[in-house]
Amino acid sequence: MKKIVNRPEKMVTQMLNGIVYAHDEKLERIKGTGVIYRKAISKGKVAVVSGGGSGHEPAHTGFVGKGMLAAAICGPIFVPPTPEEVFQGIAISDQGFGVLLVIKNFEKDVESFLEGRRLALDKGHQVAYVIVNDDCSLEENSFQKRRRGVAGTVFVHKILAAAAENGSTLDELAELGKKVVRASNTLGLALSPAVVSEEHQAQFHLAEDELSFGVGIHGEPGYRIEKLHSSERLAIELVNKLKNHYQLAKGDQFALMVNGLGGTPLMELYIFTNDVRRLLELEGIKVVFKKVGNYMTSYDMKGLSLTFLKIEEEHWLDWLNEPVEVYGW
Repeated sequence: MKKIVNRPEKMVTQMLNGIVYAHDEKLERIKGTGVIYRKAISKGKVAVVSGGGSGHEPAHTGFVGKGMLAAAICGPIFVPPTPEEVFQGIAISDQGFGVLLVIKNFEKDVESFLEGRRLALDKGHQVAYVIVNDDCSLEENSFQKRRRGVAGTVFVHKILAAAAENGSTLDELAELGKKVVRASNTLGLALSPAVVSEEHQAQFHLAEDELSFGVGIHGEPGYRIEKLHSSERLAIELVNKLKNHYQLAKGDQFALMVNGLGGTPLMELYIFTNDVRRLLELEGIKVVFKKVGNYMTSYDMKGLSLTFLKIEEEHWLDWLNEPVEVYGW
């Protein structure tokens, strides 16, 4: 497996140094940590902070900047940051109006971020949180929804940060976050597994002519392996499963994200997007906001995910459309 790296154990810190160097007019790093923060954090506003393991780039550092996150707290590849790093990210972001943490629903992420929150509360910071669980894939044996936090997290970042910029309070943002999460559903598929360690080891195996539906962003296997299909058939699988999570009515509006998982060319993402478009038009589902690209990846996994966000309130669309100054949106 060919990689452009130096020493595997230095991958994350060297990447973070490169990110800060490339965007040094906007971003800074707390030395010796995985905390990347805005040089000019909005005064008089709630700060929205997120993070998790590395390997999902541009998440989460790609969403740090004016109009989005105040800071991203990055751990090793697919491993959350320490509670102490979470605390440092909160402390440097807090402008006196509180901090909202956006946490992806993985057990270790939740534990680390909530312990970091406890440390911050002990120091007098006001900290609320939202747990994102947009993954609607099923466990292979129990058929229970996995409800991990995946690409829908990016929509949560965008809406909550825009609301914060427009003066929403910490309590208002926490309630808004719950609503946005409930309206979000994501389903992914992989043509190849992710690399889950700095030693470049894959977690599951797929033959050259196979794909897996329902994969996670940490290399977790999906709910079904099949022979590779056309893009159109893949779109049918994902669209049909996602739409079943909504009670559709005339006039409903949706935001859509086609998210590359790291190793899929943009050409293929747009081919898939076109197939999704045709299906949604046949169903009469109105899409008012679209994003196509790499937003929440899984290191070098070949594959994609599809996210639906039902626009429950009109200003959600306004907040999605507000301009930002970040490198990943």
